[in-house]
Amino acid sequence: MALHLAKQGIGVILTYHSNEVEAAATVAEVEALGQHAVALPLNTADSSSFDAFFERVNLALLNTFGTDRFDFLINNAGTSLSALIAETTEAQFDEMMNIHLKGVYFLTQKSLPLLADGGRIINISSGVTRYSYSGVSAYGIMKGAVDVFTRYLALELGARGITANVVAPGAVFGGGTMPDSPEMRTYVAANTALGRVALPDDIGGVVAFLCTEEARWINGQRIELTGGMHL
Repeated sequence: MALHLAKQGIGVILTYHSNEVEAAATVAEVEALGQHAVALPLNTADSSSFDAFFERVNLALLNTFGTDRFDFLINNAGTSLSALIAETTEAQFDEMMNIHLKGVYFLTQKSLPLLADGGRIINISSGVTRYSYSGVSAYGIMKGAVDVFTRYLALELGARGITANVVAPGAVFGGGTMPDSPEMRTYVAANTALGRVALPDDIGGVVAFLCTEEARWINGQRIELTGGMHL
């Protein structure tokens, strides 16, 4: 996503939870494409840290980008969980809620003073809000709530010219939390109309498109990027 944004001429503030080395490498790749980039640490499960985080964002905007606003918020932080309903613990449920729902809600809320009028919010959801697998109920519930939250964002922020949309990938291999094995790739490909697994490039370009002027009239929508899984 960051690289596709850079190719659209958009500078990037990206966040990382623990992998500072990979974040720095991504910053270097964005800079090699001619755009400014900054990587900041962020734990989206800890909403009490958001005020301090946005203080760092404000400094990065001023020092690196020469502005006090940003144009696009992409809520992409996430983890995975495989546990049947009968076996899911409250701690696991709370972790899913904090990262995938509460974190998205309040990080977005805290971002609104810095988000420019006419900007865009893109929330990353999942194909499992349409189809179901055993063992992903807590994850799927939170992503479904993000779908609903996005429609409310579109409604309430329309007066500022801000759009809000959902991008819902399916199984993506090559950098995410999806377990990667030949058996899993064969299973996903067999259940996908286009007959292959998804790669990060299949997602990044659509996210970047939603940040272009051509996408200005897309609002309150869920765009599924699964290649046609489980049709």
